[in-house]
Amino acid sequence: MGATYATFRRGIAICAAAVMIAWPLTGAWAPHAVAAESASTAAQQTEIRVIVDGEPFAFDPAPVQQNGVTLVPMRQIFSALGAKVHWNASTKTVVARKDSLSVTLGIDSRQAVVNGKTVALDVPARAVNGVTMVPLRLVGDAFGARTTWNAANRTIVIETAGYIEQQERAAKEAARVRLSPAEIVERNDDRVVMITTDNAQGSGVIVGARWVLTNWHVIDGASSGSVLLNDGTSVAILGVAAADEDADLAIVQTAQSLNIAPVEFADPDLVRKGDRVVAIGSPLGYRNTVSEGLISNFIEDGDLTYYQINAPVDRGSSGGAVFNEYGELVGITTAVIRDTLAALNFAVPAYYAESLLEDLEADPPAIYEIGFPGSSLPDSLEGASNEEIRELLEEEFSSTYTVKGTATFSDWTVTRDAEGWLVVTAVISPSFYMLYGSEARGDLRNWAINMAVELRRMLPDDNLEIIIYYSRTFNAEPRGFAPGVVTYLGDGEWRVQYEVMHLQYMDKLHLSDNL
Repeated sequence: MGATYATFRRGIAICAAAVMIAWPLTGAWAPHAVAAESASTAAQQTEIRVIVDGEPFAFDPAPVQQNGVTLVPMRQIFSALGAKVHWNASTKTVVARKDSLSVTLGIDSRQAVVNGKTVALDVPARAVNGVTMVPLRLVGDAFGARTTWNAANRTIVIETAGYIEQQERAAKEAARVRLSPAEIVERNDDRVVMITTDNAQGSGVIVGARWVLTNWHVIDGASSGSVLLNDGTSVAILGVAAADEDADLAIVQTAQSLNIAPVEFADPDLVRKGDRVVAIGSPLGYRNTVSEGLISNFIEDGDLTYYQINAPVDRGSSGGAVFNEYGELVGITTAVIRDTLAALNFAVPAYYAESLLEDLEADPPAIYEIGFPGSSLPDSLEGASNEEIRELLEEEFSSTYTVKGTATFSDWTVTRDAEGWLVVTAVISPSFYMLYGSEARGDLRNWAINMAVELRRMLPDDNLEIIIYYSRTFNAEPRGFAPGVVTYLGDGEWRVQYEVMHLQYMDKLHLSDNL
């Protein structure tokens, strides 16, 4: 997104230098008129110098001035910069295009069409010695260039939008001061908060008087929450003011002003692989913990880009800040891969959040529009059929994120046995179970317990039994399993199936596993 915008701006910058086009004209233009005009301006042509983006640029013929308006040949510079030019002989019109920008000029016409809008001309385009000459300032302004006339030395200075931006960025870069980790923390520690909801704990970054940026997954499913400032002050959260679920971002609004200056966003065009970063968040609830590292890589995932960082983070760091060495926000901590020596941690680039914030500032919601996303599960399943319950569980619980990646579950069934128990079964991905089952044991047990608790909440009078199986089919009879685990399916295929987790919920909950 930021890169696309920057590319667009660079496209404009290139076009901005496209201020003239030379085009040979034939037939319709009287030679004596051309000669007379050429003679009247010959002295000026030899005296005017042109500087484009700090470098001399020679035109043939040279620019001329008429009635205080500088006319320049168009074709040379447009062609040099890759602009497409079309001459319509029947209408004697020149059209110059670059990307989405265009200028249309008719010879001797006092009107031009600039990016679809009609513009009046004090001096029309002219044919001089067989070359189309057009008003410099008109075309320069159309493409975002800055043009100045230095009468003392008769010099035209053309600065394209890209050149101007480059100069401003260079000046900004030169003025910036690299900070030590301690100085970065001193500047930003109070701008990072801990977020606690009724079902999660994470981190956040202050981006407005009452706005805190965090991950969507920190606030998803919550019905209440608060932010804890660095000085220990707790402030209630009213709800979500803006969100981008695809980028895993949300901006929550607090019940009162935080009275803390917001963070400053980094220029995404200046972020590089290998840049030093400092992360501040609340891993495992340890408020405003600081870690240092590098931007290790840029990871593309569909339409999104992520910064891979090696600054240590953990659960609870989600929504925390990643600052560059100038103390500017470059990313929002969002995910980790555990049990690796590579420190594979990930942050959402801050420019996604900056775009979300700009939209929020332009159109802030009314108070009554702000609220928590709440749970996507219904309040009750009373009267629901077994199939309706199965569909709900499959939709809501068919995957879970673990320390070893995402575990998936399939082949859901829901039945009621002779004693009235609600019995739920599903099959864990066999590959995930074999490779990561023991290492992801805690996360898988939490997933099963959470599912049972939610199901019991929706069916408070039912006894529940949830069984998760390992199940796989082979083309030879597996050996060494207990009786009843291996089943012959026919056609030379055998199935191995056994319990991975077995959960019962009566007045209390019990869970056993084979992880």
